[in-house]
Amino acid sequence: MTPALPRAFILTGSFPVIRRNPLYLDELTRRGLKILVITAESYRGQASAAMSDPANPASQITEIAFVSGDFTVQGAFLAGAVAHTTAWRARYRIVGAYAVGDYLAEPTGLLCDGLGLPSPGLRASRACRSKYLQRWYVPELGPSSITIPAEQRDSADLRAVAYPAVVKPAARASSSGVETVLDEAELRDRIAGYPGHEVVLVEHKVIGPEYSVESLVQHGRVVFASATGKETTDSHARTFVELAHSVPTPDQGVHERLVAANEVLLRRLGFENGIAHSEWRIGEDGQPVLMEIAGRTPGDGLLVLYHLATGVPLEPEILRIALGEEASYPAPRRFTRQVYLEHEPGVLSDVTVDWPGVEPVWIGESGVWPEIAPGLDDGPALRAVLVLKPRGSVLVPPASSDDRSVTFFIDAPSPGELDELEKRVRDRVTITVDRA
Repeated sequence: MTPALPRAFILTGSFPVIRRNPLYLDELTRRGLKILVITAESYRGQASAAMSDPANPASQITEIAFVSGDFTVQGAFLAGAVAHTTAWRARYRIVGAYAVGDYLAEPTGLLCDGLGLPSPGLRASRACRSKYLQRWYVPELGPSSITIPAEQRDSADLRAVAYPAVVKPAARASSSGVETVLDEAELRDRIAGYPGHEVVLVEHKVIGPEYSVESLVQHGRVVFASATGKETTDSHARTFVELAHSVPTPDQGVHERLVAANEVLLRRLGFENGIAHSEWRIGEDGQPVLMEIAGRTPGDGLLVLYHLATGVPLEPEILRIALGEEASYPAPRRFTRQVYLEHEPGVLSDVTVDWPGVEPVWIGESGVWPEIAPGLDDGPALRAVLVLKPRGSVLVPPASSDDRSVTFFIDAPSPGELDELEKRVRDRVTITVDRA
């Protein structure tokens, strides 16, 4: 009699994201599942060190596969992901797979399709990784735009572009390469600077507040959805790096319009199972305009914010959907916010916090976020201050999410108390930079 294969679950994406969200690993271990991870070759050193440290959550990983490819090339990691999973399929009974980051989201959807596992579906897995396909499938939800194939950089007809415009590499993430341009000369100069293989999307810039919608979807039905307020560097620069997330947005009217538009988007993309993170702006007419959508875990500290807002972590419910189990999630009960502090360029020397009971946590070396526990009945509270870069790092003006250095988490019973708390915390956190 052939022995039964051990049951296993595949997590894919950036190793630092997997490592900083240990609840995925803890939950899979609790279920008795072997944990298989697919991540980029560039993370081999830090992943190997983390897995060999018994105190690191990454030590729970059973096997890790490294795939090579250019992050700016669509589908660059697909062949490697299929090759490694083919080998695993002979040694494990794979019962679920889930993408925690953008670059392996599409390959993960294809792996699930081949294995007969719950996933966003083929259309959603593909379109959620391509900004121009999102415009193709739901043109009425997005701004006016044109797609410039890589081979048409010099010949593209740009007369239809309305300015100010936003230029975006179609397959990148973390706001990388996204900028505002004011006229055709600036646009041509900017698109000439992208690598020769990249497809570029150019669209009319929507002036208005930015939001995201996080939604849990199971069997094509939205089982939970909530709108998040956002702030970006776009308020004072030409880049779009995110500086704050507020869960939930207190404006109920905006929330209802965003959730309704998001449901249309998910339906048009045929989104079947998983968590979706869509980003929107509210136009001058008060209606949501789609910026983009991703079929994976929301980034930054949004999982922490939902835990603080509801008292219940999202990760177990995400895994339940990936495993085909019935999922649910409660509505937020508190108002929460993550703030990224801007810094002066230079060398990071120190970070201090003048707040009772709170010390900065330097996670730049380990990458592991501390447990940030909710307190649903508390008054306004500063929960944590995290330093994302090691001491001695060179800090530059933020052009992508990876350039940010310090963040804090707060929550309160009301929006007004949350705003007041943010002002107080900003005055009590000091980033010391050596400009020499």
